[in-house]
Amino acid sequence: MARVVKVEDLKKTYLLGKVEVPALRGLSFEVNLGEFVSIIGPSGCGKSTLLHLVGCLDHPTSGSVFLDGTNVSTLDDNQLAEIRNKKIGFVFQTFNLLPRMSAFENVELPLIYGYFSPRQMREKSMQMLEKVGLKHRAEHRPPELSGGERQRVAIARALVIDPSIILADEPTGNLDSKSSEEIMAIFQKLNNEGATIIMVTHEHDIAQHTKRTIHLKDGQVVTDEPVKDRIVKV
Repeated sequence: MARVVKVEDLKKTYLLGKVEVPALRGLSFEVNLGEFVSIIGPSGCGKSTLLHLVGCLDHPTSGSVFLDGTNVSTLDDNQLAEIRNKKIGFVFQTFNLLPRMSAFENVELPLIYGYFSPRQMREKSMQMLEKVGLKHRAEHRPPELSGGERQRVAIARALVIDPSIILADEPTGNLDSKSSEEIMAIFQKLNNEGATIIMVTHEHDIAQHTKRTIHLKDGQVVTDEPVKDRIVKV
């Protein structure tokens, strides 16, 4: 099976004044094409730091991250930005939508940096909104949408570039239980269609919707195993 992500002896240390604070202490793992992986652990264990490194948003102190065979740890900021724009779809806890733009315009935004005609951009964006069940809300702005609908727009925006991997950072953290279940059903459907997903969460019931769990503690991998008693929504 094709490998999408490979992490080797990854370390990240932050400097607070003169004090070095290790966030990641040399962890390693791989994610193959079509996997649905959750990263769980207590606050401060390094979950978000790890996701930022895999997502080309930061540089490690040492160690390597390979994305589709490319060692992104050695790239400069411009090269990392290019990788992000072409290969990674992000979904954040706070949605990160532009409030004055419609749902359609928010989804379309990543395509502006590509070589697409206006017609191609519109067709692609509407297809992604339809995939998450929000085509009928395309002209509504984020303040007019519920939290669950906003997260659906964010997922559509992540999908519109046909990414190699979807990275989700606490995607249900701002949602009620019903909306959380709906969002996890969408992720499961996308995974069933072939999407590779890595999701950070501190909620064990949310992690139960994934297929594999990597448990972090103090910046290290404690366990890495298939999910038992998986909750299947689709």
